[in-house]
Amino acid sequence: MEYRRAAIPALVGGLLITALLWWAGASTQALRLPGAVDVLGGRAAAELDHWLLPWSYDPPASVRIGAETFGVGEDRATIDNSRYLSLYTTAMQIRFVAVFLFFVPGALLLVRRLPPVNGRVPATLLAVWAWGLVAGTLAVTVSAPWLVAAQGRGSYRFLPQLAGMASGGRQILVPIALVAAVAVVLAARVTAKGAGPLPRVAVPVVAARLAATVGTAVVAVSLVVLSYQPVAAAIQTSFVGSGLFAEPGDLLRQWLLLGSWAGPAGTPVGDWFLYRVADALVLAVVWWSLRWLPVLLTRATVPAMAAGAVCATVIGLLVSQLAQMALNDSGMRWGLVQLFAGFGGGVPAALTFGLVAGAAAAVALRVASGRAAAGGAEAPGVTGTDGDSGGAAAAGAPASDRGPGPAAP
Repeated sequence: MEYRRAAIPALVGGLLITALLWWAGASTQALRLPGAVDVLGGRAAAELDHWLLPWSYDPPASVRIGAETFGVGEDRATIDNSRYLSLYTTAMQIRFVAVFLFFVPGALLLVRRLPPVNGRVPATLLAVWAWGLVAGTLAVTVSAPWLVAAQGRGSYRFLPQLAGMASGGRQILVPIALVAAVAVVLAARVTAKGAGPLPRVAVPVVAARLAATVGTAVVAVSLVVLSYQPVAAAIQTSFVGSGLFAEPGDLLRQWLLLGSWAGPAGTPVGDWFLYRVADALVLAVVWWSLRWLPVLLTRATVPAMAAGAVCATVIGLLVSQLAQMALNDSGMRWGLVQLFAGFGGGVPAALTFGLVAGAAAAVALRVASGRAAAGGAEAPGVTGTDGDSGGAAAAGAPASDRGPGPAAP
């Protein structure tokens, strides 16, 4: 799809996700009214307020207290406390602008390379949804330094504060990003009319499988190796540093670890195994997504494969977290709001390892496809499906004689 056709859905989604997040942040005052507390309950209202606060222009208590505490200089002369509040306002302005700026390029790339036609609608919807979570997380991260400074304690454990603030606001991103993704897909289906044929290309099966395996292995490094608790503890404590950038452990864990697991000591083996199966769902989703991504893309470029791998990792995390919620019985005791408190986590690490996994998968795909083309690959290696070699292959036609027609779904 041309850039001009893909730009309209991307802009629609960017404006919508920004407006919805602003509206959600403006709703924090309503959650503090007595009527909302009576309807939702004190615990649920407080939890929802915590979810929405990272998107609210209303300064939290920590910022107001910081302005009051640090509003007196060494000579006891009063300093304008509004400076700290203005820093908070600046941070929120950066946050909302960053959401738009991060969402639009990613959605533009996905819609252009993964247009919602010819059976791609579910894949496009899931990819744009996942990218909305990535864009919101990046926006929260880049604006966090201003929020740290607004509290008047920017020089005290800066990196741990940055890590704590960068992980906020993810729960509300999940439904809002889904709404924006639906709008993007609907708009893209309209703009795709008259764009010409956008078929699903034929990809060597062996090459697609190899690319998926390589990309999944990269993700497994974080999920299996780095997320093992002794290794995670070493990552958090090995880098001490000094001065402003001391104690980077929390930040490193946030951007490197997709999960957390340990041996079954002290817990029933059956329960431990079920939670490990939930973790394995991440790898299963990533492998299956990378297996079909080259078939669905109009062109398997490195940026498209990298963005697709990031989205696949995020979707895998969401599936795993839903499975863990189903295994967790605390929702019956504390309610659904508390049950979904951890939903949407792990996006920074998904971005880190998804980019590497996608780039590695793209390189493996090109190398394997080149070898298949040079060696005159047999029929089962040139279609978009695992078990169907196509009519041309059955007739014994060489791969070069078969055009990039749509693969069987």
